[in-house]
This record gives sequence, C-alpha cells and structure tokens, in this order.
Amino acid sequence: MLYLSQMLGRPVFDEDGERIGSISDLAIQTGEVFPRVTSLAFKGPGNVPFMISWRKYVDRYDGDAVRLAVPSTGIRFSYLQPQEVLLARDLMDRQIVDTHGMKVVRVNDLKLSESGTQLRLLGAEVGIRGILRGLAPWIERAAAGCAKLVGKRIDEHIIAWNYMDLLDRDLSKVQLSVTHTRLNELHPADVADILEQLDPAQRAAVFEHLDDERASDAISEMEDEYQADTLDDLDDARASKLLGSMEPDDAADIVRDLPYEKAERLLRLMGMEDAADIRNLLGYRDETAGGMMTTQVVAMQAGDTVADAIEALRHLPEDFPSIHYLYVNDEYGKLAGVLSVRSLVLAQPETKLADIMFSDDLITVLPDESEDEVAESISKYNLWAIPVVDERGEMLGIVTFDDAIDVIEDDVEETKSDNFTRGALLSIIGIVALIAYTLVVLHIAGYAG
Repeated sequence: MLYLSQMLGRPVFDEDGERIGSISDLAIQTGEVFPRVTSLAFKGPGNVPFMISWRKYVDRYDGDAVRLAVPSTGIRFSYLQPQEVLLARDLMDRQIVDTHGMKVVRVNDLKLSESGTQLRLLGAEVGIRGILRGLAPWIERAAAGCAKLVGKRIDEHIIAWNYMDLLDRDLSKVQLSVTHTRLNELHPADVADILEQLDPAQRAAVFEHLDDERASDAISEMEDEYQADTLDDLDDARASKLLGSMEPDDAADIVRDLPYEKAERLLRLMGMEDAADIRNLLGYRDETAGGMMTTQVVAMQAGDTVADAIEALRHLPEDFPSIHYLYVNDEYGKLAGVLSVRSLVLAQPETKLADIMFSDDLITVLPDESEDEVAESISKYNLWAIPVVDERGEMLGIVTFDDAIDVIEDDVEETKSDNFTRGALLSIIGIVALIAYTLVVLHIAGYAG
C-alpha cells in the first residue's frame, strides 16, 4: 500500500531518465467509490508548477519515483478540472466528517492502492500512525516496533472514501469534507451529532446544503446550547422558514434562547398560524408543563364516530407528529376522555367515540407544574403523552414521552456532574492534605537533621 506522504517530494523522470521535477500533489475524480488518480502535479525547475494527465503520461510509480512513458518534449500540460480534487491541497490536514463513525476528525495521511498502472484512493488515515508517518517513516516504524515489544499495536484508522466527500470546493473557507447526499441519508439525530462538533462557520456551510426539512429536523435534534446559535447564524428568511416547519414546542424552546430582536423578526416573517402557536407557548414559563407542551394534537367531540376520527387522521399533514392518542372534548370544550389509536382501529366505524373512550380518573397536568413532575407522571403511568389542561379542564396541549425522556436525561447528567465535582473536590483536598503532610514531615526531618 502507498501513502500520499511517502510520495510527496519524490522525483519525476521522463522516458529518457531525465529528472524534470518532484511530486507536489495528485488529483482524483470525485465520482467513483475508490477514485482513480487522474492527474499528477509536480514542480519543475525553479519550482514552477505543472500538471499532466496520469493516464496519458505516467508509466508507473516504482516506490522511489514517478516514471513517465514519454520524453519531456512530448508532454502536453493540463489544468485541474471541475470534478477533480487535489489530495494534498484539499484533504491533507483538513477536518472531515466521518459519516460512518459520526464524528469530526483530521486527515493525517491518505492511503492509495496500486491497480496496474493506475493508483486509486482508498481513504483517509485519521489515526496516530498518519501523524508519525508525516514526521518521518522511520519514526512510524520505530513507534510500531516499540509498541510491539510491550505487546501493544498501533493500528491504522482509515475512513473509506465512500464515507467522505467534498461538500464545497472552496475549502479555504470550509474545512469540511462530507457529501450532502450522504448527510441526507443519515438520521437527523446523527446529523445533529456531527453538526455539534463543527465550528459556527462550518455548521452554517453544511446547512446551505441541507433541504429545509432535513435542516429543521437536525436543529430539533441538537442540544439546547447549539440550537439558538445555529439559527442566529442563518439569514432571517431561512431561519424563520425552518422555525415554522418545526413542532411548535421545539420552535418555542429555541425562540426563548434567541435575542429578543432576532426572535421578533423571525416570528413576523413566518405564517400567522405558526407564529400564533409559538407565541402562545412562549406565554408559559420555561421548565413547566406549559413550556414543554405541544399544541399539535388530534381533538374530537364526544358525539363523533370512529369513521369521523379516522377521516380526520387521514387529512393530517405528512409532517404531523406521531399519534398515540385521540382526545375527546365534551360540548363545553372540556377534556372528557382519551382514546388510543389501537382502540380506534379495532372499533366499528359507526361507533361513537364516547362509547369507547377512557374517561374515568383522567391523568392530566396543569400548565404550571414543573417538568420534573410531568416527567414523573408520564413514567409512573407508562404514558406516551399526558394532556395539559387549565383550571376549567379545557385542554391546552400535550407533553410527549420523548420530552419527558429529555428531562430525565438532563437530571441524570446533572447528578453525574455533581458527583464528579464532589469526587474531584475530595481528590484535590486529599492531594493538598498529602502535600501538607509531606512538607511537615520534611520540615521535622530537617530539624532532626
């Protein structure tokens, strides 16, 4: 196997054995699974850069030098094509996204394979071996040998080319290498994990290549501290459109963290209905049932039939959240019962909802109850969602199971952090005490001496 770091600087000889320069870079065509090297870049006399077709002019690379199949007088120079990428210039030492491992890493070397007279790029070396090899091949060999003596191995860490690709040709601005086609194949939570590892400029560049649906889903999945910052970095029109396509509770959480002026601009730009839903939720305090709830629910009347309910479900928009329960109101608008989708499917079409709904001792929460109390109720009663009602019993919205999980996870993380802090503090106290004890002993020993 070959590595780019081993090839750079090697001599280039023409057919007559005359040295005409040294290798400065290799170009590949990006459209293949394992792309072929298409062009050779080298520096001639006086460090003048040249580029030639690999297929037309290169006879072989023998490990020490590139040998051309023509004399220097028969060479016709070429230029970098739109679909070509220079390996050393565009990939070496760049940050890339490993879309298989869902993390941001740095390219330390590039691994190539010989295929007849052709070279193919296999992938990027992102491990310690690439760093050592870049310093000097003998350092890599020495480190691997020392590790072997103590029963350890320094393995390669190769990310295959099909898990990386160029997002933007202008990598001086965006040090990122990931295909937006590949990103669109990932789950939004995985995209969010990747985006959180990027700096704001890189993150904004990635969003330019995501469609609105994927972008809004990814922002919804990001941790709270990244959501507002990400939207704040986007232009107002795009940010408003993304907010409007999110679930109202997710959008309201983000708007709370935006600067007031920015939040107002975005709300004024979006549709009146979306903005009204978000403003309604902003009226409730954060970390309460009202602040957690979503207003996207399916509510029917007690006199409606199963057929009416199924027809209502059929007309929901495609991006409507998953439905686990239907909620039934009485003639005064108060929550009268709850109906699972399973019960709805098993019932006859002409059956009245009032006859199959659950109405005894409904489990509800008030909008000012804390998020911890809400999460506890959802967990205790094994609910997919819990209704939020006002003092009169009118339904305001629901808090879903996934929101409760987020609260529980946050509590667990806080507990871990507190335990870590206490442990670290105790360790520091112990170290200080040990140092003090040692100084006292040395002081006494000095007097004794």
